[in-house]
Amino acid sequence: MTLPKIACIGIIGKADNPLHVSLFPPYLESTIEFSFILNSCLDIFEIRRKQTSIDQDFGLLQAVDERLAAYGWLTTTGVKILVVVDLVGQPINSGEPRISTRTNLREADLKAVFRALQTAYVQLLQNPFYSPDEHVAAGKPVSACNSQIADQRFISEVKRIGDLWAPSVAF
Repeated sequence: MTLPKIACIGIIGKADNPLHVSLFPPYLESTIEFSFILNSCLDIFEIRRKQTSIDQDFGLLQAVDERLAAYGWLTTTGVKILVVVDLVGQPINSGEPRISTRTNLREADLKAVFRALQTAYVQLLQNPFYSPDEHVAAGKPVSACNSQIADQRFISEVKRIGDLWAPSVAF
């Protein structure tokens, strides 16, 4: 049996500019693939934003393939949080073989992740030495190799959330 695992977390600014992108094993070398996924999710955000009432949880944005699914959350300030989940994930026991079966993941399983990421971002904004306006660069493509938030406490918290998440885990 396997559990889903977070493959990528993206924090995208109001102007669709990348603020931070974290990749998780085994996807550390997949920057181009995840840049494409994150960029395509921004289009879906725009479509849903126009068609629905204001709601923070945008749920499943797209199933990329039988393995990866992208989920989205919109903060009240217009910052987008994207989480790409590897639905095949990792074996529960390290000695157990990895079986390629898609796990049913409920959107509610990711609410804790989005709340924890939003809390980390709010704490970053409360830092008097952090200026969110310096990251506004409209028209820049999302690039996993261009993480603009340099605050190590924020980066560590995003990594901690991504590494520890499993369905039904609260932070």
